[in-house]
Amino acid sequence: MKLLADILLRAQDARRHIVLPEGDDSRIAQGAALAVERGVADVTLLGAPDAVAARLAEAGSGESDRLRILDPAATPFSEELAMLFHHLRRGKGVTPDEAERTARLPHVHAALMVRAGYADGTVGGAVLSTAQIVRTALQVIGPAPGSRLVSSYFLMMFCDRADGRNHGCIFSDAGLVIDPDAEQLAQIALDSASSYTSLTGKAARVAMLSFSTHGSASHSLSEKVSEATRLARQRAPKLLIDGELQFDAALLPEVAQRKAPDSPIAGNANVFIFPNLDAGNIGYKIAQRLGGAIAIGPVLQGLAQPANDLSRGCSAEDVFHMIALTALQAASHSTTQPQPVRQGAALP
Repeated sequence: MKLLADILLRAQDARRHIVLPEGDDSRIAQGAALAVERGVADVTLLGAPDAVAARLAEAGSGESDRLRILDPAATPFSEELAMLFHHLRRGKGVTPDEAERTARLPHVHAALMVRAGYADGTVGGAVLSTAQIVRTALQVIGPAPGSRLVSSYFLMMFCDRADGRNHGCIFSDAGLVIDPDAEQLAQIALDSASSYTSLTGKAARVAMLSFSTHGSASHSLSEKVSEATRLARQRAPKLLIDGELQFDAALLPEVAQRKAPDSPIAGNANVFIFPNLDAGNIGYKIAQRLGGAIAIGPVLQGLAQPANDLSRGCSAEDVFHMIALTALQAASHSTTQPQPVRQGAALP
């Protein structure tokens, strides 16, 4: 798949340092080993060193200059990161002793490494829940300057069909925001369009999905999507966006010609915004499990630095792909966001 190949090549050029907090999971170890072998990132695995080393050995790999194992309870910067966590959370009543204990948790330690500049991004969630990964990212890394909302997307890649069309696209939000209102839905659309362009270098064509197309049904749910479309257009007048649209009218030009002949995206959407998490999550899993799509995500957008979630049903290949995508995010952040002191620092 051309888009995936391009992502891997660009990740190789970026060569960022990604930290994974679940190093004693076999899928994480295999994905990390593959990422280092393919040169898409330098990787640090957190966990009990013996257990992580055993998982790497099972994957036919071992520790190297590019693939390190760290015990989060005893890293060279444990004290510094505990102090940082206390500084970030003392306003919420966290004591120095509590900060020290919490900073030793692998997923918290990973996020603190990113915040402090010891790593460029983090990926977790093969074992931990989305709530744990996202809550830690919000508490430690925080939203990007000016960000109105942290949401997520899946990068969906389909085998080329007979028509030769590129079927790499974004589904959002399929992993985080449960029931967005019109304002939030508009923001998800804008952030997803920006994510698509950043990943692919191509213009986004955004479809705001519903069970209705341009008023074919009248209901408060479809009206929310229409209002979100209006708000998004108001904030980004040059963005190609339309809604509300049924999925077939967003994807297929021949259907769009019948259902929405004046649509500016004309059945050629590459960013699909679902009205709520029910629809998005069900939709991406159907596309993945029945349609054979590669689904990379959920990728978080709206954070100051990359911190991404994995499905607990992920494979080692999913981990590998997420490491590559996180490396690309980190490369993009380095040109658009203020940098921590140790951004891109060598592995400790």
